[in-house]
Amino acid sequence: MTSIFDQLEQASQISQRAEPVSEPMTSSGYITMQMEDNTPMFSKQKMNFNPSDLITHVAVASDYLVLAMANGKLFRLDLKMPDQHEEIHYAKFVQPNTKLSNIFLDPLGQHLLMAFAARNKEGNPELIYLHRSRSKPKSVSKSRNYEVTEVGWNYENKSVATTGPILLGTSQGHLLETELEADNDKMFSGSQQYWRQVFDIGKGTDTPITGIQFHRINFTTKYFIFLTTPTRLYQFIGTAVFTDNKPSLQTIFYSYLTTAETGFQEIPSTLKYSKLQFYFDKDNTPKTFAWLTEPGIFYGQLDPTSQQNSNSLFTQGELINYPAEKIDTKDLVSDKTDAADKTPLAFVLTEFHAILMFSDKVKAVSLLNQELVYQDTYSEAHGKLKNIVKDPVRRTIWAVTDKAVFRYKVIREERNVWRIYSDKEEFDLAKQYCHNNPAFIDIINVKQAELLFSRGEYEKSVEIFAETQCRFETVCLKFLEVNQTNALKFYLAKRLDALDEDDKTLISMIVIWMTELYLSQLGLLRRKGKEDSDEYCQIQSDFEMFLLQPKVMSCMHHVKSVIYDLMASHGDKHNLIKLSIINEDYESVIEQNIYKKSYLEALKMLQGLRRPDLYYQFAPMLMEAAPKHTVDALISQGHSLIPSKLLPAFLGCENDDKHVLEIIRYLEYIVQNFNGKDKAIHNYLLTLYAERNKPALMRYLSRQGQSLDMVNFDVHYALRICREKNVPEACVKLSALLGLWEAAVERALDVDVPLAKTVAAMPEDTEMQRRLWLTIAEHVITKNQDLKEAMSLLQECPLIKIEDILPFFSDVVTIDHFREPICQSLQEYNTQIEDLKAEMEDATKSAECVREEIQSFRNRSVVVSVSDSCCACALALLLRPFYLFPCAHRFHADCLLTEIQPTLSPARRNKLSDLQRRLSVLSSAELSAVTASGLPLREVIRNEIDDIVASECIFCGEYMIACIDKPFITDEDWDKVMKEWE
Repeated sequence: MTSIFDQLEQASQISQRAEPVSEPMTSSGYITMQMEDNTPMFSKQKMNFNPSDLITHVAVASDYLVLAMANGKLFRLDLKMPDQHEEIHYAKFVQPNTKLSNIFLDPLGQHLLMAFAARNKEGNPELIYLHRSRSKPKSVSKSRNYEVTEVGWNYENKSVATTGPILLGTSQGHLLETELEADNDKMFSGSQQYWRQVFDIGKGTDTPITGIQFHRINFTTKYFIFLTTPTRLYQFIGTAVFTDNKPSLQTIFYSYLTTAETGFQEIPSTLKYSKLQFYFDKDNTPKTFAWLTEPGIFYGQLDPTSQQNSNSLFTQGELINYPAEKIDTKDLVSDKTDAADKTPLAFVLTEFHAILMFSDKVKAVSLLNQELVYQDTYSEAHGKLKNIVKDPVRRTIWAVTDKAVFRYKVIREERNVWRIYSDKEEFDLAKQYCHNNPAFIDIINVKQAELLFSRGEYEKSVEIFAETQCRFETVCLKFLEVNQTNALKFYLAKRLDALDEDDKTLISMIVIWMTELYLSQLGLLRRKGKEDSDEYCQIQSDFEMFLLQPKVMSCMHHVKSVIYDLMASHGDKHNLIKLSIINEDYESVIEQNIYKKSYLEALKMLQGLRRPDLYYQFAPMLMEAAPKHTVDALISQGHSLIPSKLLPAFLGCENDDKHVLEIIRYLEYIVQNFNGKDKAIHNYLLTLYAERNKPALMRYLSRQGQSLDMVNFDVHYALRICREKNVPEACVKLSALLGLWEAAVERALDVDVPLAKTVAAMPEDTEMQRRLWLTIAEHVITKNQDLKEAMSLLQECPLIKIEDILPFFSDVVTIDHFREPICQSLQEYNTQIEDLKAEMEDATKSAECVREEIQSFRNRSVVVSVSDSCCACALALLLRPFYLFPCAHRFHADCLLTEIQPTLSPARRNKLSDLQRRLSVLSSAELSAVTASGLPLREVIRNEIDDIVASECIFCGEYMIACIDKPFITDEDWDKVMKEWE
């Protein structure tokens, strides 16, 4: 079955489709789209049911509608099931001489309170409670002396059986706290949990409470409470005490009982009523409030936290006047001008409007600009309007007349909010409510930019103008007229960013214009002598960034000549060079600087370009003219340059020491910092060392080391160069590096004997060392015939003996001169002979011990008992042939064979298999044949099998020691074992 809401939605959609669509509107520039929504903001639909009598009161909550009628009946309807309404005769459950003054329905739509006032002095006020699931109302017993005029519902209550703590306001200004609960029995008696008075606003006078709202602050224990009377709005804030997760609101008023009456807003009024409404956001948090009074609606933003700094729980409070004019004369009857029509009887609050109900019409007023935006007049056929209410949960709006019920639908009420905020110059809020509509945003931006321009805030104005679609020439003229060059540059830059790359003409025009503006500013500052000022540096930096923009660079080849002419006309050589760099005219600029002998400028430009090819091109000229600065520039490039490509530049600059020292400095930097291994570089550096700095050459060779594979230079080339440049120490080192030991020692002897000794100690071959030392000895003895020096050689090198050097002495030297070293040599030989004799005696003793041990094993016997068992299978040993080891372990022959096979190498395992096969295949005659050893073939084969199988005990031999680190479970069986354990 279609619900009432579905019916209303369908009708609304039909109404929307029937609305004509206006022509697309144009904003301030190129935006073309429909700006206005022609769907009515407020629309009314009559409900398709008719009550049995005139309607007097209405309440709605959570899609549950309750109407009180003049015949003493209640009309209850679940709006989701419109065909299942019911009527309850409530009049028979109340005392006589009373009349229904109001009905109140909680936000859940479960608990209904009916307030009755006394008709005369004989009657007493009464409060009746009716639960949604029952049709028999019950009186709230303790309410007999109170005429309830308002109920403050607990919006946090989620219980169907109880109202939770609520506040009741009376006609005498009493504020009561209670909780009503439907009993668990079938009668639902409607008993109150407690009943207490928490505050008295009237203080003895009849001051009816017309509105109550209380809410918790941000899930804390603090609550704030709004109370209204016909002339006052009271505010309370305090901490509630929670029992069983339910608040006790009485404690909130403790601090107000002993203080003077403060914290209220008073508005004079002659009316006996007022209305209080809250608007809740999407999170059901109170956001705004409105208080209907005689002069107007007092409206404000709720901010309970502001009470920490003031006595008010709201901000931006203002009085909204009631509308007096109609908005459309063709659809509206003339307004009444009597006093009754000036003040609404009721109202509801939406986010941006207050919907006011008069006796014969409904009006909607904007809360932002107080303008009347909607008016709906009711015909006499429907009767007078009784009330207008809002469902606090579903947020639907219902208007009730004597005879009918209407629903108001609000569609996009925020549609014009952006325009209102824009008119109020609250542009940020205006943009928030544009819903990203580019046409609306453009209108707001234009208005904001115009306002800022009129105030002289040109920089802020141009930032916003740049976001609009205003005509280009219009904005430019604005800022040209007031001579705002910086603002104009900003605007041009923004428009340049917005242009498509295909707009070549517009891009070129803006680039030329902005270049002229930058050059004019820079030229003016130079003429004023402010070339070193921060302002000049900033403009120069901005200009350089501008020239580097992709769009500027892409169009530069079209306007390059024009830009060059502009810079030349302003005499701006600095930026002319900058532009040449941007256009990649590097060669011409550098050549020009070199031609002008501005070598440092050329090097500075090279360093900023990061173009290695230009270094290779201009290095010869720069090295010739400014070697130190050129090398500094080359070093600054680090590994980005290939040093070998710079060698031609270096080779042409070897005309003096100054140039060579700079070349060496660069080569050393490359070798030491980047571990360069290019042989050309190392050969060149070695050549320069050999020519100019021999100590540095020796240090270089020492760093390269003594390994032929590790050096980075050509050793043969280096040896030739060192010979040519007469560097004997280097020749010795290089000859040794090549393994030319005799030549190295001979050259070292020409330099220094200790150097020769160092070289002689280098070879690993002792025979080569001996020959080298003999060469040194021959040189020393032949030259000096110095016996002491010869003896020191014998001490330094134990490889040579006295008999080796005797031939080097002259014939005039007698044997007496060598008595001491000869005796010492003989003594050493004697000692060696004695050592050899001792070793031979030890070997003879060891052999004798071995022979004795072998003989003892031959005579050794072991007794085998009948009870002995095999160490492998634990069966009786004597059942089968067996092996008995000296360690006392014993095995059946087949058991030992099984145990030993996995431990054998593949070769021995194959040999064992072959021996077993021969033993089983050969015939008895063949096996009995005597071999060369004198034993039958059978015995020979068995001895060989015994050598393999019984060479050692499986438990005590080397195999057991080798298995100490062998895992119990092999890798092949691991997965299988793991599955078995699982």
